[in-house]
Amino acid sequence: MLITPVIDAVERFIFRHRTCVIAVFLIATVGLLWSATGLRMDAAFTKNIPLNHSYMQTYMDHQKDFGGANSVMVTVTANDGDMFTEAFFEKLKSVHDQLFFIPGVDRPSVQSLYSPSTRFTEVVEDGFAGGPVIPADFKPDATGLGIVQSNISKAGIVGRLVSNDYSSAMVRANLQEFNPETGDKLDTLALAKLLEDSIRGEFETNDISIQIIGFSKMIGDVADGARSVLLFFTIALVITALMVYFFSHSILLTLLPLSCSIMAVVWQLGALPLLGFGIDPMSVLVPFLVFAIGVSHGVQMINAMAKSVGLGLTSKEAAQNSFRNLLLPGGIALLSDTIGFMTILSIDIGIVRELAITASIGVAVIILTNLVLLPVLLSYVKFSPAAVAKLSQPSPIANRLWDKLALCATRPVSYGILAVAVLLFIGGYWQASQMRIGSFQPGAPALHADARYNQDTFLITDRYSITTDVMSIIVEAEPQSCANHEVMNTIDQFQWRLEQVDGVQSSISLPTVAKLYNAGFNEGNPKWRVLPRNEAALVQSIAQVPTNTGLLNSNCSVMPVYLFLEDHTAETIQAVIAAVKEAQTMYQTESLKFRLASGPVGVMAAKNEAVADAQVPMMLYVYGAVIVLCLLSFRSVKATAAVVLPLYLVSVLAQGLMTQLGIGLTVSTLPVIALGVGIGVDYGIYILSTMSERIRKGEPIAEAYRYALSERGSAVLFTGVTLAVGVSTWFFSPLKYQVSMGVLLTFMFLVNMLAAVIILPALASIFWRKKGHS
Repeated sequence: MLITPVIDAVERFIFRHRTCVIAVFLIATVGLLWSATGLRMDAAFTKNIPLNHSYMQTYMDHQKDFGGANSVMVTVTANDGDMFTEAFFEKLKSVHDQLFFIPGVDRPSVQSLYSPSTRFTEVVEDGFAGGPVIPADFKPDATGLGIVQSNISKAGIVGRLVSNDYSSAMVRANLQEFNPETGDKLDTLALAKLLEDSIRGEFETNDISIQIIGFSKMIGDVADGARSVLLFFTIALVITALMVYFFSHSILLTLLPLSCSIMAVVWQLGALPLLGFGIDPMSVLVPFLVFAIGVSHGVQMINAMAKSVGLGLTSKEAAQNSFRNLLLPGGIALLSDTIGFMTILSIDIGIVRELAITASIGVAVIILTNLVLLPVLLSYVKFSPAAVAKLSQPSPIANRLWDKLALCATRPVSYGILAVAVLLFIGGYWQASQMRIGSFQPGAPALHADARYNQDTFLITDRYSITTDVMSIIVEAEPQSCANHEVMNTIDQFQWRLEQVDGVQSSISLPTVAKLYNAGFNEGNPKWRVLPRNEAALVQSIAQVPTNTGLLNSNCSVMPVYLFLEDHTAETIQAVIAAVKEAQTMYQTESLKFRLASGPVGVMAAKNEAVADAQVPMMLYVYGAVIVLCLLSFRSVKATAAVVLPLYLVSVLAQGLMTQLGIGLTVSTLPVIALGVGIGVDYGIYILSTMSERIRKGEPIAEAYRYALSERGSAVLFTGVTLAVGVSTWFFSPLKYQVSMGVLLTFMFLVNMLAAVIILPALASIFWRKKGHS
C-alpha cells in the first residue's frame, strides 16, 4: 500500500526528533494561549440571519425607512395594576430618557407616551382637534393624569403603547448596526448589559417592575447562561479524568491524553482571534466537543500502547507501533469529523458558519495533538509489570462480553439484528418525516420558559393587543400611490385576506388608518370607515398619517402591512407564509409588489427556510465525505457500506427522537446531526480497520470481529460512554438549546457506539458471506 511507506517515514522522522517535536508543540501552545486571552464573545444581529435570503434582501432594502427586527421593547408595569400615579409616570419618563441616550439606539425611533409624535386626534364640531398625548405642561397630579388618560383613549394606542388593562406602558426603539459615538460595530452584549444595569437595575422597585425584550437582550441572557459552560466543562473534565483513570489505572496515563486534548482546545481558541473571529454565545459548546473528541482518540492511543507493551516492546517501540497503526484510521476518522463540521457551511447563516469553522479547526488540531504529540509523550512513559498486566490483559468480564458480542457476526444472529434494524429504520423514518422546522414553543427558544426574558415576553403578549411576533409585508408601488384608490383598495383586500389566516391576531396598514380618518372627517360615522374613491378625500385622510408611524415612506411608494401573530411556532409561520404567497399570486402586478418579509417573524421565517434548504445538501455532503474517505481508507465498497449504513440509521433515529421530544429543526439543532455523524464514524472506522486485517488473511468474520473487540472494544465502549456522560451534564443547563443539544448528542454518542458494535458486524457477516461462517 502506497501510504504505508509514507507513514513509516513520518514515524521515523518524528521519533528521531522527539525533543524537538515536544518543544515545537510547547512553543506553539504558549503562543496560542496568549492569543486566546484576546478572544471575546462576539454576537451581532446580522450574524443570526441568512443575509442572502430573499426575505432578508427585502429587510435590508427597507431597514432604513421602517426599522427592522433588531429592536428593543421596555415596559414599565405598576404591580398594583394602576399606572395613573405620579410615581409611575416619573419612572416612565426616566426610562424613556435613559433609553433615548443609550449608545446604539436609533433616537428618532424611540416611542412612548412621552414622545412628541405620540398624538391623539378627536372629531369636534369644527373638524379635528388633537395634540401630544402628554402635553408640554403636564403635571402628574389628579388633573394632569385625568387628561392623559382621556388622551390615551382618543389616541388609539391602548394595546400598543399602553396595556389593555392600563397597568403598563411601553417604550420601544430600533437599534443601529453601528455605535454612532465610536463608529464601531455595535457591541450587542455590552448593550444588553447596559439595558439591564441602567434601566432595570436603576428603575425597578417593589412597586414598579421593568420588562425588557428584543434580540440584544435575548442574546445577552444567552451569553450569561453560556458562561455556565465553564462549569459544565469543569464537571465533564473531572468525570472524564475519573473514567480515563478507571480505564488506564495510571495517573500519568490519565493526565497525558487530557493534557493533549486541552492543548487542542487552546490551539482552537487561540486560532480564532488570529483569523479575525470572536466566539458567539451559541458556539461556546464547541470547545467541549473538541475536548471530548480528543479524549476519545487519546484513549485509543493508550489502548494500542498498552497492547504493544504487553507484547514485550519497550515504551518507545510501543509508541512507534501505536503511531503507525492508528495514524491512518485515526486520521481518516478525524478528517471525517472535520469535513462533517465543514458541511455545516452550507447553512447560509453567519453564526452557523462560524460554528463550522470553529469546530473544524479544533478537530483538525487533534490530528496533531493526539495522534502525533501523544505517542511521542507516551514513548517516555515507563510501565511497571503490574501496569502492563492490567492494561494488556482483558478482564474475565470483558472476555465474556466480547464472546457475546462476537455472536453478532454469525449468520443466524446477524439476520435477526438486521431485521430489527430495518424495523427501527422504518419507525424512525416515519417519525423523522413529521419533524418540524422551527420552534415548538413561544418565547425565545434558546431559553427555558421560566427564564426572565421569556417571562417578560409572556407578560407583554398577555397584556398588549399587539404581540412581539410581528411580520411585515413590504408593499412597493409607484410614487404617490397612496393617493390611488385602486392601489390602496388592493392593499386593503390583501390585508383582509391575511387577517383570516389562523395564527394572525391582528394587522395594520396605511389603508386601515386612512379609513379611520375618513370616518373622522364625516362626524365619526362608522358607515364612512371606508377608503374614499375621491382622490382629494383620500389625500386628506392620508395627510394625517406621519411617516414616523412606519406605515409609509416619504414619497408614499412603500406601504408595509404589519401582521401580529399569536406566536412564532413552526406551524404558525408556515401557515402565514403560505397564505402570503397565495395572496401574492392574486394581487401582485408589475407596478404593485408584495414582498416577503421583514420584522422579527420575517427573520425567523427566513432562518427556517434556510435550515430547510440546507438540511438535505448538508447531509449529502457529510455522508459523501464519509463515503469518499472510507473508500480511500478501506478500498472496499462493502467495508464502506458496513460503516455508513449504521451511521445513517442513527441519524434517522435521532431525527425521529426530535419529533418525539418536541425539538424542532433549527439553527442550533441542525448542526448537531452533522456533528453526530462526524463523531459517530470514529467507532466504525476503528473497529473495521482492525477487522479488515484479519479478513484479508482469510479468517471467519466472527473471529476477525472477536479479535477487533479484544484490540479496540474497550476503547470504543469507553469512548461512547464517556462522551455521553460528559454531554449529559448539559441536561441541567440554564440554556434550553444546550439541553436540546445535550439530549441529541448523548443519544447519538451512545447509539452510534452500539450500532458500531452490533449492526456493523452483522452487516459484515452478510457482505463477506464466504468468510462469515464460524
